[in-house]
Amino acid sequence: MEWPKWVAYQEEISTRKKPQDSELPASISTIGVDVDEPEEIMANKSRDFNSLVETNLRRRLQESSPAFFEKAVLELLWAMGYGGAHGSKEHLGQSGDGGIDGVIRQDTLGLSKVYVQAKRYSDGNNVGSGEIRNFIGALDSKGSNQGVFITSSKFAPAATTTANNYRHGTIVLIDGIELTRLMLAYGVAVQTHRIYTLYEIDEDFFDDSDT
Repeated sequence: MEWPKWVAYQEEISTRKKPQDSELPASISTIGVDVDEPEEIMANKSRDFNSLVETNLRRRLQESSPAFFEKAVLELLWAMGYGGAHGSKEHLGQSGDGGIDGVIRQDTLGLSKVYVQAKRYSDGNNVGSGEIRNFIGALDSKGSNQGVFITSSKFAPAATTTANNYRHGTIVLIDGIELTRLMLAYGVAVQTHRIYTLYEIDEDFFDDSDT
């Protein structure tokens, strides 16, 4: 615990283990709930396991090359449904890319486009407001008003404010925590480890009202 990276690693796992409001089972809000219910136990253990996977996944992304990271976030957006049935995705990230790392065309003709900026940053190297302004400039140069800025680290408060104040369109910010949560949710860079099945009595089987 004297190693700062290990402390940060454990803190991230603990943060991820806290259930989101949308993840809370209905029974949790019930007064007098039995915390030993099998469903809740399995849900908690599953959350703990996936929190570890998400944290390790973020580390792997930070250790990858910038080009790999750019392609990975494009794969995520594609898996999320951007591009639809007839769209396309293209990786653009390279020297002199003008601040755009990728684009997703949401229709066959490419009339609607979402531009992507991806920053594979290490912890402590947060995206600042200047980088958001540069991204806005890149969007303007493309005649677009839709952008997604993704980083493996975090966004400084000023960066979030700059993105929220963009009045000509929408810029969505996705930090490393949200990025890996989405990757698990949409099955990008991960695979199913194991499936457990819980059974319950089939009450219809015992319905003998017609006999």
